[in-house]
Amino acid sequence: MQRGRTERARLRPVRPETLYARSGEVSIAYQVLGGGPFDLVYVPGFVSHIELRWNVPTFARGLEQLGTFSRLLLFDKRGTGMSDRVAGAPTLEARMDDLRAVMDAVGSRRAAVFGVAEGAPMSLLFAATYPERTAALVLRGGFPRTMWAPDYPWGRTEEQYRRDLEADLRLYARRDEAAAQVRSLPGWEEEDSAVIADYLRWSSSPGALEALARMNREIDVRHVLPAIRVPTLILHGSEDVVVPAEAARWMAGRIPGARYVEVPGAAHLQFGRGMDAINAEVERFLTQVWEHGDWEQAEPDRA
Repeated sequence: MQRGRTERARLRPVRPETLYARSGEVSIAYQVLGGGPFDLVYVPGFVSHIELRWNVPTFARGLEQLGTFSRLLLFDKRGTGMSDRVAGAPTLEARMDDLRAVMDAVGSRRAAVFGVAEGAPMSLLFAATYPERTAALVLRGGFPRTMWAPDYPWGRTEEQYRRDLEADLRLYARRDEAAAQVRSLPGWEEEDSAVIADYLRWSSSPGALEALARMNREIDVRHVLPAIRVPTLILHGSEDVVVPAEAARWMAGRIPGARYVEVPGAAHLQFGRGMDAINAEVERFLTQVWEHGDWEQAEPDRA
């Protein structure tokens, strides 16, 4: 029995220490892991909790993979996880500056930025605003605008957005109902549903999630796409039913030199099926950028 416990402890990932960076008046929780030659900042989508994500085996394995080839910087966006709760709906610009504060706290002069889902528009805005701090950009399941518009037909309608928020808020019902909601999302493994439901419930509160939804509804960074001047990789899962592939391809076509890769079997979720293939693409792309010396190229103009 003692041997079994020892083996399980050996397999359990070492949890990085959680520290805090100041972004204005707000404390942003962050972690650092890995010892690769370059820095990679992971910008999560939806909600996150940098301590509890290590309790989810799939999440832990995905982050460990990214940390094998980089120094990986993780953080919880303001209003979520272990970062300070804030009043109202923070703007995309305010959240973007949280990323810069974390980089400053760890002495990262220039890093690659990996934005997932709603973390993608924030990453795009950061790359356009701080090109001297951005060596490369990777977007997965990302979008430049949330809502439908005549010139952006892939966004959600008001009715769709309302229904999606109601579904998300079901995470705060009974635990069995929350687990059932997780099981309804394509991409998770069935046996992970209970632990993932707990992770999502503890990453935010209903009020904080509603504030996040109000902010996300206003996202529209289409105007910054032509201003991106760093190597860019756009990854999209073939099973993504949240963001249409046409939206990702449209976005790639408006970022100068962007590379678009559709990953078979991957869904919209951050660490679901297709994760290994996604992370392999990220490693391949960023290693090429590093080996070609693009990290130290002359600083581009700020947009």
